[in-house]
Amino acid sequence: MADSFDAIIIGTGQAGPFLAVRLAGTGMNVAIIERKLFGGTCVNTGCIPTKTLVASAYAAHMARRAADFGVEAGPVSVDMKRVKARKDAISAKSRTGVEGMLRGTKNVTVYQGSARFESAREVSVGAARLTAERIFINVGGRAVIPDLPGLADVSYLTNSSMMDVDFLPQHLVIVGGSYVGLEFAQMYRRFGSEVTIVEMGPRLVHREDEDVSAAIRAILEAEGIRVYLGAECISVSKQAGGIGLGVSCSEVLPDIVGSHLLLAVGRRQNTDDLGLENAGVAVDHHGYITVDDALATNVPGIWALGDCNGHGGFTHTSYNDYEIAAANLLDHDPRRISDRIMAYGLYIDPPLGRVGMTENEVRKSGRRALIGSRAMTRVGRAVEKGETQGFMKILVDAGSREILGASILGTGGDEAIHCILDTMYAKAPYTVVQRAVHIHPTVSELIPTMLGDLKPLE
Repeated sequence: MADSFDAIIIGTGQAGPFLAVRLAGTGMNVAIIERKLFGGTCVNTGCIPTKTLVASAYAAHMARRAADFGVEAGPVSVDMKRVKARKDAISAKSRTGVEGMLRGTKNVTVYQGSARFESAREVSVGAARLTAERIFINVGGRAVIPDLPGLADVSYLTNSSMMDVDFLPQHLVIVGGSYVGLEFAQMYRRFGSEVTIVEMGPRLVHREDEDVSAAIRAILEAEGIRVYLGAECISVSKQAGGIGLGVSCSEVLPDIVGSHLLLAVGRRQNTDDLGLENAGVAVDHHGYITVDDALATNVPGIWALGDCNGHGGFTHTSYNDYEIAAANLLDHDPRRISDRIMAYGLYIDPPLGRVGMTENEVRKSGRRALIGSRAMTRVGRAVEKGETQGFMKILVDAGSREILGASILGTGGDEAIHCILDTMYAKAPYTVVQRAVHIHPTVSELIPTMLGDLKPLE
């Protein structure tokens, strides 16, 4: 016999738990299902643990640079077991916090196990059968494992298994030159590993403009990270010295032998074993669950939130999915995905903060636009900190004067970018920010200066 609930939530990432608590607060009986670790990717293998590792790597980097600031620190060494222990403790606190919140909330019942749709209104969890008129899918994603010749014969790491590493790889070879791969590349170089990046495309982080990609490459190479681009044909093999990568296609690159291999070529959604076909839930050609502007699937009473719907793939977009779902269901507030402005960060050092359209996208749109830029060498705050790598760039619609997009690659860029993001949400003209008096000395104070020197985008 099935247990009946008002709502079932599958997954405890950044959307599910908060939605469970919100629904339960209205008196609904809510079942929430987690098959592995509470908190999802962000808490366990994504944002929180990786940024904790980035912080340790930054500390090591600054300790080695101490003499630049007139400080004598002596030889610097990194204890990877302690680095991992710190990361584990911070991640565990978040994980247990999510689980404790759910188990301690009235009207919420927690099930542990793999969920599977038996019909559009019934979900199984092991031997248990649950039914509800409202079902929310929040199952997240995982690393893509590419079909490389020889991969089955070697050991490799992903962003998830990297969380178990408590030693220093002698030579970490990373396949993939985008956000995940670059963050691990820099942190392990700073821990003391030799690091090589092998990217199939013609440049790093191809989603960004060419000048941003080039600047990121220069930052990484300045720290001794080797970067190989255009590696279209990659094979893997066991070698006496570790793991070998052979790269030959349009350009023959030197064979690379590393002690450890990290695969960072993208993410895929965790929808394979959900039994979506039993519920009639539609997916696109990539396997993402198709949703409308309010996160509803093609089946009435079923919604998809977070990474599995293909609209964002970030912690902040997943949490916003919760806000959209709750607003529509409970507040009679018609919030929509299409109201969201694209924004994200790349957490190398210095970080990249990004909002809105890239310069390439603005050019392709054919609209008249203005552009402004400033090198971080002209930002007093960056000079004082001895962190002058990077630049900031902004694009403005020449007619409406609304901001179209911006990139800030530089110290504090992940925070300063919100000055621009909030103005975009307000649909205010760029002159609002240009005429604002920002605090000195900050990174943000150069945004008005940059806006005062706009030129036509040619």
